[in-house]
Amino acid sequence: MEKTGTKQRIQVLGLSEGEVLQLWEKARTEECYLEHADSVPIIRFHAFDNLGFVNAAFSTRYGGVSTGYFAELNLGFNRGDSEENVTQNYCLFCKSMGVNTENLVLSDQVHKTEIAIATKEDTCKGKIKKKLKGIDGLITDKENVCLATSYADCVPLFFADPAKRVIAASHAGWRGTVEKMGQKTVNQMQEQFGCNKQDIIAVIGPSICQSCYEVSQDVADAFAKQYTKEQMAEIMLCSNAAEKKYQLDLWQANALQLKDAGLLAENIHISGICTCCNSRLLFSHRASHGKRGNLNGFIQIAAVSSVQ
Repeated sequence: MEKTGTKQRIQVLGLSEGEVLQLWEKARTEECYLEHADSVPIIRFHAFDNLGFVNAAFSTRYGGVSTGYFAELNLGFNRGDSEENVTQNYCLFCKSMGVNTENLVLSDQVHKTEIAIATKEDTCKGKIKKKLKGIDGLITDKENVCLATSYADCVPLFFADPAKRVIAASHAGWRGTVEKMGQKTVNQMQEQFGCNKQDIIAVIGPSICQSCYEVSQDVADAFAKQYTKEQMAEIMLCSNAAEKKYQLDLWQANALQLKDAGLLAENIHISGICTCCNSRLLFSHRASHGKRGNLNGFIQIAAVSSVQ
């Protein structure tokens, strides 16, 4: 895959390619790289590069047509942006990623743990819209069914089993994390498709980091019921004892539950990109106080002939 972008150069959100790359240099980690910085940028994950059948990507704020605090690449239909803008943004991003919009499966994330097995019947076909309601996790073994899930600080969880050729995408905010969304997704991959958990590769995608994520006592108590004392020491720091405020590490919380679910430690990859720290590059609910668009994660089993 090309990692430096296409030859065509256009302006995105008033920024040059060089300015977009400067934002990326601040955000980048060893787990991720950026494609098409000069047009519609997409974040890729090294963990999936060598699998040969996975096309996975994550959006940034750039390369779309939305304006105001939705600028530019808002992928959320329910934020107040026009349907025409959001639809065009999907078309632009999917073209950059190499996905047909007719193959998208869009679900309505509601911070719960319902999981759907996605098939061709669930794809958008002629109109880009959310067909699946109340679904925070998607799994498929079908080629050219692209699982698309929305974020703006919550944790994207991407899974791929190279042995069974099964993929999944799950949305885990603090509620989904404490209710073990990642673990439930892995269990469904095993139960529905016979996946061996030790074969599954997981990526914890761009989301809010511990330093940016202050939570209250009720959230800390909810995690204490699900995680051991040793695990709590890894994921929860008291930042203000008088006000009972804590800093929660959702990345490590999800990594720990995936280890408990049976994944190998070396198969769990934390992207390490904070949406809040990098709110000029990525939409962040906390950084914008709710005035923002949506990011999306995409993962698809590509036909062998179409894999780059």
